[in-house]
Amino acid sequence: MISTEKVKRWKPNWVIVVASVLALLLFIFSIDLLTLSLGLLNSELANDIFKATNNPFVGLFIGILMTALVQSSSTITAMVVAVVASGSISLSQAVPLIMGANIGTTLTSNLVSLSYIMQRKTFKKALSAAVVHDFFNIITVLILFPLEVYFGFLNKFATFLTQPFLSENHPGSGFNPQRVFLRPITVEVSSWIEIPLLWLLVGVLLLFMAIYVLSKLIYRSLISPQFKKISKHVFREPFTAFGYGAFSTAAVQSSTITTSLIVTIVATGKVSVAKAFPFIIGANIGTTITAGIAALYQTEAAISIALVHFLFNLIGALIFLPFPSVRNIPVQLAILFGEKTVKTRLIGLAYILLTFFIIPFLLIYFNQD
Repeated sequence: MISTEKVKRWKPNWVIVVASVLALLLFIFSIDLLTLSLGLLNSELANDIFKATNNPFVGLFIGILMTALVQSSSTITAMVVAVVASGSISLSQAVPLIMGANIGTTLTSNLVSLSYIMQRKTFKKALSAAVVHDFFNIITVLILFPLEVYFGFLNKFATFLTQPFLSENHPGSGFNPQRVFLRPITVEVSSWIEIPLLWLLVGVLLLFMAIYVLSKLIYRSLISPQFKKISKHVFREPFTAFGYGAFSTAAVQSSTITTSLIVTIVATGKVSVAKAFPFIIGANIGTTITAGIAALYQTEAAISIALVHFLFNLIGALIFLPFPSVRNIPVQLAILFGEKTVKTRLIGLAYILLTFFIIPFLLIYFNQD
């Protein structure tokens, strides 16, 4: 029971609240600037950038490589939403990019685990916690990617879910990009210097800045003493851990931050890989909020790609979370990988380089038209 005295003592940090609202407005503005500049760019340069996504395999590995380089799936998925909203690529071309982004985002956790490489037992636990996220996303891609390539599963499912929502609010029209409440400001700013490529780069930089600021501000709230008391109960049950993972990641808008923290927690022996795994599954759901925010007031296709991101992670969660025996597969693979890597530590480095950089780069390079 929380005493009245403790409740009275708690006060919201208005500086964090105001700063978070301003960062959110900056986020929406950056997405709108990206959408507008991509629409104006409409040139051979834009076509060269995005034509590679006509091949779904190349699109998948572009998503992996881009996210590995940026180390933020939130940034990449928000950019994909903006690109789809501008009409530069189609929904079907964007789906593999989203799948690749889910794999690429796990790089940071792997790098965090490498910081324990000189401590044998700790490194084994840390690496197992990092790669269980990899294996979860890779297995989900192995299941859903063929369904998407041959049947357009996620594409059609997301489009189907988008239609009733659009018809209820805007019959026969879909969302109009002009409805963005910051669009007049975006148009005014972009008219100062009429170079779309410049504003595209500015939009990307502002997007990075907005997500970074939001992550830091809300993370400070999550590590407050009051919030720490709740964390004692986080890993007791799989569904509790799942919910906590989804909530905290949605708040921070970065699965990179939350899953990296989990690597540290597992490394110190406070929780096992098996108990941490449901939290990681929840983090995958929570990170989709960024694409959802980015899709607000955008085109029908942008809303659909945000739904694709959510559906991909939701289906992955439905495959693994409810069934202990199935949930144990990525966990056992991760523990086995950790054991092998401890014996030959170069395996860990080779795995990171091959999975996130060398294989994607080679496949993209050799599949060019």
